[in-house]
Amino acid sequence: MKSRGIKRAALLGPAIAAGMLLVAAPALAQGILPADFFNAPLDQNAPAAVEANQLTFNANTNVITAVGDVVVSQGGYTASGQDLVYDRSSGRVRFIGGVTVRDPSGNLLETEDLEVTGGMRQAFIDALTITSYDGSRITADSADYDEALQTILVNATYAPCGDCIDDEGRRIGWSMRAAKVVHNSEDGSVYLEQPSLAVLGIPVAWLPYLWLPDTSDSVLANLRMPTYDYTEDYGHRVDVPYYAYSTRWTDIILTPTLMSRQGFLMSAEWVQRFDNGSLQVKASGLYQWDRAAFTGEVGDRDWRGAIQTSGEFRPIENWTAGWSYTAFTDAAYLLDYKLTNAKSSVDQVYATHVSDSTFIDARVQRFNVLGERVTEVEQGRQGMAVPAVRFDHIHELGGEMGRIEITGKLLGVSRGGDAVGTLNGVPYTFGYAGNKQHAAFQAAWQTQWIAPGGFVVTPYLGGRADVAHYDGTSAIGPAPTTLWSATPIAAMDVRFPLAASDGSTVHLIEPIAQLVYRGSNTSLVGITNDDAQSFVFDETNLFSFNRFSGWDRQETGLRANIGGRYQANFIDGSYLELVGGQSFQIAGVNAFTQADPTNVTLGSGLEGAASYAVLGAYGHFTNGLSVGGKLQVDPAGPTITRAAATGRLTTELFTAGLGYHYVAAVPALGVLQNQHEVSGTLTIPLADYWSVTANAAYDVTGGSALLVGGGVNYDDGYLAAGVYASRTGPTHASPNDTRVTASFRIKAPAGLNVGYSGAVALPTLN
Repeated sequence: MKSRGIKRAALLGPAIAAGMLLVAAPALAQGILPADFFNAPLDQNAPAAVEANQLTFNANTNVITAVGDVVVSQGGYTASGQDLVYDRSSGRVRFIGGVTVRDPSGNLLETEDLEVTGGMRQAFIDALTITSYDGSRITADSADYDEALQTILVNATYAPCGDCIDDEGRRIGWSMRAAKVVHNSEDGSVYLEQPSLAVLGIPVAWLPYLWLPDTSDSVLANLRMPTYDYTEDYGHRVDVPYYAYSTRWTDIILTPTLMSRQGFLMSAEWVQRFDNGSLQVKASGLYQWDRAAFTGEVGDRDWRGAIQTSGEFRPIENWTAGWSYTAFTDAAYLLDYKLTNAKSSVDQVYATHVSDSTFIDARVQRFNVLGERVTEVEQGRQGMAVPAVRFDHIHELGGEMGRIEITGKLLGVSRGGDAVGTLNGVPYTFGYAGNKQHAAFQAAWQTQWIAPGGFVVTPYLGGRADVAHYDGTSAIGPAPTTLWSATPIAAMDVRFPLAASDGSTVHLIEPIAQLVYRGSNTSLVGITNDDAQSFVFDETNLFSFNRFSGWDRQETGLRANIGGRYQANFIDGSYLELVGGQSFQIAGVNAFTQADPTNVTLGSGLEGAASYAVLGAYGHFTNGLSVGGKLQVDPAGPTITRAAATGRLTTELFTAGLGYHYVAAVPALGVLQNQHEVSGTLTIPLADYWSVTANAAYDVTGGSALLVGGGVNYDDGYLAAGVYASRTGPTHASPNDTRVTASFRIKAPAGLNVGYSGAVALPTLN
């Protein structure tokens, strides 16, 4: 079957099935045509074809419609018209309106509303071809359909690039072929026998069979591919995953791994699906041939392994419940053998509710640090969340009455030891041993008014209540204590947007002023700070009512935030935006003068009555130039305390990017030197689909390179592959590391983008 333009009216899988059912219609109109009309013998081996300008499948009515220059032909017989309708429920196939039928001898019949019946159904679906709306093509030697609404394709091929030949006659992209494909249009599932993947026309991967639950996810999205890697710790390594068992409900995937230094590692994965959820169990392990590779680390042992399990279910509407759990012989196993890239794992049980106006999330969690020197004692210093509960609800009052926002949180933290550290002699305490509970509740009302003169006024009224208890287990922490706190909150946001245009550029100037009152002198409402340990003051939180990242800290007193926004929109689509201002503590306790053992407020720029000034700038121009920058200035100097600038230029000849980052020294935080870093990237196209790239970063303060790298890339729009080599410098987070990274991705216009990227560390250079 061939279609010059097919319109998707449902998911690709049902559309494919629809196209195949359409061509299953018989080609002869028995009882309507003269008995001797088809007087030439029919060649059963002749190719069949169906053409149409548009093919639409309506899943609600179960009707398939071909519209515009519809031509059905086989063995010299041709039926053509403007509309052909296939009713899947009744099985009727009809040309609507004027129809022309021609036989191999040239006999011609013109009629109206021709019903197509007869015994040539299979002839029209042999040598089948479907070209979908995005240009991808599906071919098959034959197709059949059963009572379970299954589409069965024999020797089927899927190619997102159509013929996969470009205008210069070169092969591009990828295709997927299977000896047999079964598509079930009821549940969207796809079963493939002997699937293989071809890249640039060359087969590169095979599986005995594969089942996927839904064709809205690509057939290749979950395909496991063999991989190669190398490290000094385990040597040369080859992973060969394969599906040992696969059905609609169950997958069992085995992955044997051979390593030249550490021997044989076996991994097994069991995936079990249900109507309302799924669960997954992974297990892996090995006997290390050479444990000396991990001397002095937690991985210095004979047997190593891990078991991981997770699950997620939807028991009722809007609710999701699940769990995850990991058990391992040592905390470095998963990282050492690259079974994860995460620096931690989370054991948890949770339930989540999401609806248009309400969000509820309840969890019990334990956090495990992964690393080569993490011991059981260090694991005990990680806080357990017992529990972590969050509730958010928004109630719209309607009209100009605004809305009510209600938020609540309960956090219980249990820790077996004090989590402490130092940076250049400055102590940090990230968590205290013992048990802490902190419950908080906040309710607020806000609306927006347009005042005379064009002022936009947003009032906010609310209140917050906190209760916290800490049992005082730590020898270095607070004594046992309970804290009760109530915080009335009132805020007013006033903006005066001014717009002007000279016919080619639209300018928007928007002065902004805020008054925010939080009537409490208690900033550390959680007693210990477990969830508000990060903070950077910039233009993104300049106009925030509470800038702390978590609930254990809050702003207090009366504060004014003054600034504005400027935006220019040019006639060619370019734009430039500036946002900046300053914050002032007018009365009450300034929370940023209240230090805690995490040092979160030191050097923030908000400690004084007048804060640092902040500015953000962003722009994009049609000549391919994009720019961005941030600036934080201490007006007392004035001195620059933070700065960042980036730029990117894209032309037909190259793409180049530059970046600069600066952070001033803050001795109170253990940052003793100003930090300067410059970086750059350059990509140059060599020929069609091919490009070279290079990048570098330089530590100005340290006087050494941070990173130098480069590589070669191929990308034809359907297939992307590349090789990249890099070397880090002595002041990098991973110093003096040399590695080669290979990547491979397959893509399709419908949105598919899957693949693999792996880095191989090279031996240390002396």
